Amino acid sequence: MKQTKKLLALLLLVTTMIASLAACKKSTDTEDTAGTSSAKGTARTLEEIKESGKVVIGVFSDKKPFGYVDENGAYQGYDVYFGNRIAKDLGVEVEYVAVEAASRVEYLVTAKVDIILANFTVTEERAEQVDFALPYMKVALGVVSPDSALITDAAQLNGKTLIVSKGTTAETYFTENFPEVNLLKFDQYSEAYNALLDGRGDALSTDNTEVLAWAIENTGYSVGVESLGSLDSIAPAVQKGNTELLNWLNDEIKALGEEQFFHANYEETLAPTYGDAADPDNLVVEGGVIE
Repeated sequence: MKQTKKLLALLLLVTTMIASLAACKKSTDTEDTAGTSSAKGTARTLEEIKESGKVVIGVFSDKKPFGYVDENGAYQGYDVYFGNRIAKDLGVEVEYVAVEAASRVEYLVTAKVDIILANFTVTEERAEQVDFALPYMKVALGVVSPDSALITDAAQLNGKTLIVSKGTTAETYFTENFPEVNLLKFDQYSEAYNALLDGRGDALSTDNTEVLAWAIENTGYSVGVESLGSLDSIAPAVQKGNTELLNWLNDEIKALGEEQFFHANYEETLAPTYGDAADPDNLVVEGGVIE
């Protein structure tokens, strides 16, 4: 009788362990390498978007002048200007959803948005997870730091603290090429810039277009490293396999190029910040063709 009870107890223990392991595996299967949920959702087709009367676009809410929320609570910026035109040409309203750099892929994979227009740099790793349309901007990395201790070469950061945003090309670049640099990482761009202002880091790195704009508006800081790494492209992205929407975006970008739309976008949204400090031809891509 005692042996029977011991056997039953052992079987119960084994059953519990198997169920626990299965639950852990299921949880692991629905997380990406960053630990965020990546259970795939069903992307809406082009026709479903049109029938719904609304396109949902992921943009930044704190990355001025590319995507930000103004004092009236409205989305503004270079990406938003483009997003408004996409909605107009689709014949629908637009709903903007604030995303962070590290969540851009997840928001497409889980179908929380139809399109990402959040200063999304095209990389091989990202292209394995989402589908990029044609580019509409080109960019490299830049480094901004206090004038009192200006960083003019990335090697000067060895042993120092560099502020970056999680999930960005800056994080990847310095991790791979400058392992002696201490990275202080934040989810939001606003948090990262506040850390620089507070003196919690020696410098900050992100797209050179953005650090230049930030330095112009913040006295006492300059971009000592204006171009770092390769010249990359910024492009819209959709969920992988959403070919119909991808093709529509590509055709849209080509058509907009014929009217020099992105130069007009630059003049409206970026020129007030950059003034004569930047050449639009060095930033803007028309018709999806990088010259």
